[in-house]
Amino acid sequence: MKEEEIKTTLRDIKEMMEKSSRFTAISGWSIAVIGVLAMLCYFCVSSIYMKSINTPQAIRTAIIFAICLLVVSFSIVTLCSIRKAKRMNRPFKLDKTIGQLLFNFSLPMLVGGLFSIAMIIQGHYGLTSSIMLLFYGLALVNCHHYTAPVLRFLGYGELLLGIIDCFLVDYGFLFWLLGFGILHILFGIFFIIKYER
Repeated sequence: MKEEEIKTTLRDIKEMMEKSSRFTAISGWSIAVIGVLAMLCYFCVSSIYMKSINTPQAIRTAIIFAICLLVVSFSIVTLCSIRKAKRMNRPFKLDKTIGQLLFNFSLPMLVGGLFSIAMIIQGHYGLTSSIMLLFYGLALVNCHHYTAPVLRFLGYGELLLGIIDCFLVDYGFLFWLLGFGILHILFGIFFIIKYER
């Protein structure tokens, strides 16, 4: 075999192995839609509380919205992934890869969620948004090995915003909007243009 044929064969084998060990049916549309929903949640909470958005009551309401957003987001990602898998003529099944993906994503999310709840119960509201951004960013970076590797950059963005938010406590809701809303929309558009056109 010629050297070029060997390289082509090795590339094909590598691609087949990546496809079998990665969940590739992530949809850029679902990422962007989650961002739009996060922005709607932000504007709902801010319109309810107007100028007193950093009060404990407003933060508790925002947490309820965040939990609802998490449930709806998971449903959207699942439905869009099933649809994309069908378009790619690939079966959507709960296999080892999806199990590893869910575990690696859920563990930081669960720890971050419990940490946020503990902080709220003790009346420490200031760092709640940064905790959410940081643990969500860690979850994305932690699971990128089992899905589109480019998702880690969304995770890095969330981590950066979470760290900055730690030092600007009075702007927590703004960072929540930037991280879960605008960053998601921009990344979703990038993902659609780069991988789904």
